[in-house]
This record gives sequence, C-alpha cells and structure tokens, in this order.
Amino acid sequence: MSVLARVAAGRLAAARAVIPCLWRGQYFSSGKEPAEDNSVTPMLRHLIYKIKSTGPITVAEYMREVLTNPAKGYYVTRDMLGEKGDFITSPEISQIFGELLGIWFISEWIATGKNAAFQLVELGPGRGTLSGDILRVFSQLGSVLKNCDISIHLVEVSQKLSEIQALTLTEEKVPLEREAGSPVYMKGVTKSGIPISWYRDLQDVPKGYSFYLAHEFFDVLPVHKFQKTPQGWREVLIDIDPQVSDKLRFVLAPCATPAEAFIQKDETRDHVEVCPDAGVIIQELAQRISLTGGAALIADYGHDGTKTDTFRGFCGHQLHDVLIAPGTADLTADVDFSYLRRMSQGKVASLGPISQQTFLRNMGIDVRLKMTIYREQHLCSKISVHNMKSFLNEVISSLIIKDLLPCHLDWEP
Repeated sequence: MSVLARVAAGRLAAARAVIPCLWRGQYFSSGKEPAEDNSVTPMLRHLIYKIKSTGPITVAEYMREVLTNPAKGYYVTRDMLGEKGDFITSPEISQIFGELLGIWFISEWIATGKNAAFQLVELGPGRGTLSGDILRVFSQLGSVLKNCDISIHLVEVSQKLSEIQALTLTEEKVPLEREAGSPVYMKGVTKSGIPISWYRDLQDVPKGYSFYLAHEFFDVLPVHKFQKTPQGWREVLIDIDPQVSDKLRFVLAPCATPAEAFIQKDETRDHVEVCPDAGVIIQELAQRISLTGGAALIADYGHDGTKTDTFRGFCGHQLHDVLIAPGTADLTADVDFSYLRRMSQGKVASLGPISQQTFLRNMGIDVRLKMTIYREQHLCSKISVHNMKSFLNEVISSLIIKDLLPCHLDWEP
C-alpha cells in the first residue's frame, strides 16, 4: 500500500460520516447486467468487508483491488482479451499495427546513432501479440540489426497472461527459467533467439539504452476522482449502500483528502480524475531515458486535460456498470496526457499527443493495408477481409509519444 493510500485510509476511517454523492457519475450499463444473485462476487464480498473495517475507499483503491488483487483480481485470474473476452486491442485485430511499430523502433535506433545494444521494454504486454509482431519485423530486417545486441523485457503482473505471452513468444525447445520470488520471475529465449525476461515492476528492469512501449497500459492504472463543491474539491469515494447491504454506491468525502494535491490550482473543470501511479511511471521513464538514452511510445485512450468523468467498465465487449459484480469486468479511465507531460519534468523531449491515425499513416499504413486486403481477398475468407477493414476503422482514432511521446485512442460514448 502506498504512503498516500495509507494516509487516506487513516483519514477516511476517522471520518466515517460521508456525504451522499449528488454527482451521479456515468453509470455505464450494457443492459445485460448479471442476475442479482450472481452479482455478489468474491471480490464484492472482499470489498464490503474492507469498507466495513476501514470506511469508504477511494476509486483508486477500488480499481487497484478489483484489477490486481493477488487472489481475486480481474487481471490476475483470467485471459480477458479477444472475441471470447471483454475487449479487443489493435494487435489482436491485425499484425500491421505491430509491424509498423517495429519499423518505428528501428528508425529511431538508426536516427540516434545505431547503439550497439538496445532493450525493448513493453508494459502490460497482453497476450504478447504486439511484441511478437515487432519481433517478426526485427527478424525480417535482421541484416540492418545484425550488429545490435537486442533483449526483450516484459513488465507483467498477471501470472495467467505471462504464461500466454511465453507460449506466444518463446522457443519451445528452450526451457523457461522460473524463480517466483525474484524480480526477474521468468526468463527464456524468443523464437528468433533473442533473450526475453519478465518482471512485475518497471523499476526491476535493467537500466540501459531502451525503447519503451505502453499500449493500452496507462488507462487501467488507478485514478482518484474529484468533484467541485461549494466547500471546495471533494473526493469521490465508494461506500456500501445503506439501503442494500450487498450493493456499492458513490459518496463524497466530508473533507479534503491527500490526493487533492494532484489537482492543478488553475483547474477549471468541475470534475477531474488524477492518476498518481501514472506520474510515478512517467517520471521513472523520463529519468531512464535522460540517463541512458532511448525513447518511449505510449498509445492509449486519452485526452489533453479536457475530459471529466471517463471511468467505465467493459464486460463481454459491452459497457458495464463499474460498481456491479466487481472482478468480472475490466475497469478503465482515459489517460490525461497533459498530466504525463508535466510529470516528465523537462528531462526529455515530449512530443504529442497526436492521433494514432496520423502516426500510422506517416508510417505508411495505407499502402501496407491495401496490400494486405488484396492478399486477403485472393487467398483468404471474407471474414478476414472484414477484420482488416475493422482494423482500419480502429486505427482512425489513436495517438503517440517520442522520447516520451504519447499515443491516445479517442473514445466516444
């Protein structure tokens, strides 16, 4: 538990009386919520016990528990990607996305002097599909990279997903090295012979000239939500509904809370979301890049300090009420790229955000996509062609960073 969270918990426990939240929030619903008896999940029981013990919890603590609790967390216990999961990302639709990113990394490596070695570090690698597509480009352009020592480093908290990544990326004939208690909890060799390692925390990744990739990673980091009131900013908390004992509700804190320090003094919005964890990671990336060189590419749903309430859930590819059946749905909030730029503290060049569509078109996606669709139409099924066209629609709204260059995917409700 962070110092901020501990301080907040102490204050909230002391101030058990809360204010009913007049701000209703966007109670996103798919229209297919679980039956009443199925909505009382193990995670909900855990949260109710926690709130009864310590008082209302912040939205950030709620997200952290629901998504990454070691025993019951959404990301820890399941494979949520793909058609059978709760959402699909660009790499799962088409290999083109990863191929173009691979070309971008190589072009950056060339532009910065062809360093003798570089690390490719991916935060939240999903199934490993994106890294796999990038590695295929590295192999195809092996003559360009032949004198460069490359290693792959994946930051992944989910044991379930790390196993899927290993199946996707590693050579079956070379046994994986596993050491559960070590910062490097798994090691292996990719199918193209490149060393690959797994970590739970970015800080455990060796420092060195690196290219960092975070695709739809920052949007699941815990956010604190604040509502402007006549008494000033008040944090939105989550409490037990007094009318229904196994149901949660939003309330407002009765007094100031520590996370309020992250709100800009000149803030004009009446509702804001702040993500201290994102700031910590950006500062770590900026520090590493300023000391050892490289670049970071961050692609995510986000905005430039303009949006208000973006906290939402996804289950079965449908919007889902964030307080219903916790642990069974993904939780996400749009990334504030203006905050990421501030947190880089001027140590690196921050470019963007720009749309992912612009970035990919500058990388030649239109020509690549036409070639792929032509091949699919002549060699494969109409379903494949449909998927390729869906991918084209997907990349129309996206974003990017260089040296610390963000990428955002515009989300429309």
